[in-house]
Amino acid sequence: MRQEDEQVFEDAVAAVRAEGRYRVFADILRSRGRFPRARLRLPEGGEKDIVVWCSNDYLGQGQSPEVLAAAHEAIDKVGAGAGGTRNISGTTSYHVDLERELAQLHGKEAALLFTSGYVSNDATLSTIAKLFPDLWIFSDASNHASMIEGIKRAKCQKRIFRHNDLQHLEALLNEAPPEAPKLIAFESVYSMDGDTAPIEQICDIAEQYGAMTYLDEVHGVGLYGAQGGGVAERDGVMHRVDFIEGTLAKAFGTMGGYVTGPTIAIDAIRSSAPGFIFTTSLAPSIAAAALESVRLVKACPHMRDRLAERAARLKELLRESGLPVMDSSTTHIVPVLVGDAALCKEISDTLLYEHGIYVQPINYPTVPRGTERLRFTPSPFHDDTLMDELVTAMHAVWRKFGVKLAA
Repeated sequence: MRQEDEQVFEDAVAAVRAEGRYRVFADILRSRGRFPRARLRLPEGGEKDIVVWCSNDYLGQGQSPEVLAAAHEAIDKVGAGAGGTRNISGTTSYHVDLERELAQLHGKEAALLFTSGYVSNDATLSTIAKLFPDLWIFSDASNHASMIEGIKRAKCQKRIFRHNDLQHLEALLNEAPPEAPKLIAFESVYSMDGDTAPIEQICDIAEQYGAMTYLDEVHGVGLYGAQGGGVAERDGVMHRVDFIEGTLAKAFGTMGGYVTGPTIAIDAIRSSAPGFIFTTSLAPSIAAAALESVRLVKACPHMRDRLAERAARLKELLRESGLPVMDSSTTHIVPVLVGDAALCKEISDTLLYEHGIYVQPINYPTVPRGTERLRFTPSPFHDDTLMDELVTAMHAVWRKFGVKLAA
């Protein structure tokens, strides 16, 4: 590599460091059967016991004995890997059964598995745009990076409406020719702020303007609705949404992504999306574990009830303690505002290394500058003792850095 080329990389990293948002990955080992407890490998050597407060394994399903048993059974039966793409020897009965289960979960005709939620959004949105050359896409300003990337790669008209602003959405829809195909892309739960979309009203607008709807339920699936179908199921509007996308890596505790919708549309995406066609399929053990997890979560609404209670309890404790918890009253996300990238990193490091509490700092570009925060995700397994210890530690760290508490 030429020296001038190397300098480009050095400058890029230096710029991130200068803003105080350089990311350091915590080297952790989860302790099987002890979630949310884990071990942190220290930079200077040795290990430290920690409690994980920022996992996306919202229900602890990654540690479920039934889920682990399903993965082990699949490995013993068919081996470690899928052996190829879905088209070339990489489709097993685990994949087929999982797609069928996911379609049923969302009340759709068909589902398609991808290797991650990021890929499912990126590949599906860009592929739909390829199938509709005259398509207009209307995207919520707070949509996830995976949706943004898929829409960027779509060679069609794109409009961004202000977050959850239905009047702005309608104004933008009026810019499109009445006969043009249209798609509205939005999320159910916006994971950094913890607010939700007005799904019913968006569907009303979509019907009025003849637009398709694409809903990302990544942070809602498994956690809301009678069977865990997400916020759309909870709100009774699942049948009105054309495409529902989700992940297996959060409430279901494994990995992978998927999209559900009408059979003919899913078939067209399956036949056209490079992100599906040209990649090795999920390992059978992962598909088997995910299938078991989906079935368990559907059958166990008490897990959703417990998660909601735990999230509400933590928010109450933080508010009572004067800590700047942000409003996320309708979801399980618990964001605490810091407002400065460098300070957010310092607070996170101090909680981790001095108090054994792991919560990752959330900085730009994940959130806008000036809104840096700690994002807590309590699970059904974060008991009152852990919550009390967290609040005590937060107070100590706030005092250490001279951050004022609310009265």
